[in-house]
Amino acid sequence: MEVFEKYNHFFFVGIAGTGMSAIAQYLKGIGKKVSGSDRLFSQDKKMLIQEQFEKMGINCFFQDASGVDKDVDVIVISTAIEETNIELKKARQLGIPVMKRSELLASISKTKKTIAVGGTSGKSTTSAMIFHILQTCGVKPSIMSGAGLTSLQEKGLPGNAWVGDSEWLVIEADESDGSIVNYISEISLLLNVDRDHKEYDELLELFSEFKKHTVGRFIVNRSHPMSKKLSQNKAFDFSSNGEEAGFVSTDFKQEGFSISFKCNDIEVKMPLIGRHNMENATAAIAACQAVGLTIEDCAKALENYKGIYRRTQLAGIANGIYVIDDFAHNPAEVVCAIKASQAVGKRVFAWFQPHGFGPLKFMHKEIETDIPEALRKTDVFLLSDVYYAGGTVTKEYTSTEVATEMLKRNNNIEFFPNRKDMLPYLKHECKEGDVIIIMGARDTTLSDFAKEIVEYLA
Repeated sequence: MEVFEKYNHFFFVGIAGTGMSAIAQYLKGIGKKVSGSDRLFSQDKKMLIQEQFEKMGINCFFQDASGVDKDVDVIVISTAIEETNIELKKARQLGIPVMKRSELLASISKTKKTIAVGGTSGKSTTSAMIFHILQTCGVKPSIMSGAGLTSLQEKGLPGNAWVGDSEWLVIEADESDGSIVNYISEISLLLNVDRDHKEYDELLELFSEFKKHTVGRFIVNRSHPMSKKLSQNKAFDFSSNGEEAGFVSTDFKQEGFSISFKCNDIEVKMPLIGRHNMENATAAIAACQAVGLTIEDCAKALENYKGIYRRTQLAGIANGIYVIDDFAHNPAEVVCAIKASQAVGKRVFAWFQPHGFGPLKFMHKEIETDIPEALRKTDVFLLSDVYYAGGTVTKEYTSTEVATEMLKRNNNIEFFPNRKDMLPYLKHECKEGDVIIIMGARDTTLSDFAKEIVEYLA
């Protein structure tokens, strides 16, 4: 029996977070009792996810320890929860066992035939594509993802979890907290390895352990130089640059908000943007072929893929100006989002909000060098102050310093410490056929901000 199976009532501290909420929904779906708290919850004005949870029968509490009592069998926390947290302290006082989110997910994954998607970028998108293909082809998988699938959100759900009838489970294997080494998977994918959260040598060590813990097929993107180092079998590797591999995608084209390419000479068409999504789709096809589907099956399913929340998601169009909402939060992702938008708009106005002072300190050099190089002469990069979610953090490096360094390399940089001050600028500068892309992570108001821009421009 796996550890999680002996508990009945799970209480999640910070249940509204994407990683926590997915597991909470999954456990509820298999018949467990689930409750949780979040500092964003309120009884007066309920968040959408709070209302969705309550409809599922998941009890929600403000983060004041009122939901922690002797009826709770186990407390689930993430690495962000500090020992000073009031609910964690109460749980320890009551003698309630404590599990890390990653431990719980690893325990669940051992009871299923798990497809684990790893890499520093594209995990949520590729997981969603795999789930969509398998679901469309009648495999009936389960999923726990880091972003809401549009097809599930249309059912009134948060969208980042689903309990299917088969033995297959799709999960994201997160390298940022080192938990990736805990998963035992039937099929594993390594999409890419970019300097994000950790240095290259540490990332390669983590992904090497990820590979060792794969009992079936380990599938690698050979067109990415760092991930290629862990390639083991060309028959199941994939490439998007024509390099010899079992799955090779070529002839990439983008027209408006759709892309097409050939995977092993089979035509694939999808209603989304960006060359990086050809890589994600190729990875998904390779994984689904390992499950038993054909490339033709996968290509037909992907024609109706609806995308996921905040991944080059069209927030709206106002006076011919496209506003795109995207989760991009490391330099490689920001560059990919900008390049994808360049194929849509005459000019791109790319706004970015760093998601923390720690991450900004770690990646500021790549932001200062790589992003200015990705801009066309007509494009503009806009930067605002760092998103600060509270807690103990050293504010050693700020957006002001990043903007100063970027301006030394490219004049098309604008700094708006307060993002609201950017709205009049966009209204004055943007014309029909332009694209505005909103990028950042952690801040739950970003999708609303994208919609606010659409309304402001209308």
